[in-house]
Amino acid sequence: MKKENLKDQYRINEQIRNREVRLVGDNVTQGVYPVIEAQRMARERGLDLIEISPNADPPVCRLLDYQKFIYQQKKRQKEQKAKSVKIVVKEIRFGPQTDDHDYNFKLKHAKNFLQEGAKVKAYVFFKGRSILFKEQGEVLLLRFASDLEEYAKVEQLPALEGKKMIIMLSPKKGAAAPKPAPQAAQPPKKPATDAAPKAPKAADAEKS
Repeated sequence: MKKENLKDQYRINEQIRNREVRLVGDNVTQGVYPVIEAQRMARERGLDLIEISPNADPPVCRLLDYQKFIYQQKKRQKEQKAKSVKIVVKEIRFGPQTDDHDYNFKLKHAKNFLQEGAKVKAYVFFKGRSILFKEQGEVLLLRFASDLEEYAKVEQLPALEGKKMIIMLSPKKGAAAPKPAPQAAQPPKKPATDAAPKAPKAADAEKS
């Protein structure tokens, strides 16, 4: 069972009970040492004897600061996890004689997919005798890749697989997501002084 706590994965110092260990690293003369000697060397340097490969014969150890070692291991795990994010692949299907309206509609969708970080698998499906138009399908896919040049790079050139001719596109780094359309400017409100003057009251009119 995989150990959840990273600290539990490594034996250090007196936890290492083997008679001999192999020391590696830049801060030590590499070779096989009695474990007692290796532990003494670690203490003299103010470091820890860390077993990094327990299944080797003899086990492989390094002289390191244990807290720093664990910190670096956690940092590496986070980086690996970030790199292993699931890649989404969106499929776009064409016919060998796709018209411009349908083409532009699917081109717009492909741009959105790429800007969201997804890969695009575009293919031309040949049904029955339409396989005779495979060159036409290849031209269509190459045009598709060219129109998406700003957003994608070609990962796989058009290739015929059964009844499909497929091209794979992956998003370019830095391809910006579409910006929201700016709101129309509102006309300025007229100042209150533009209001029509009020008519004088009857009493005031008699005085005048």
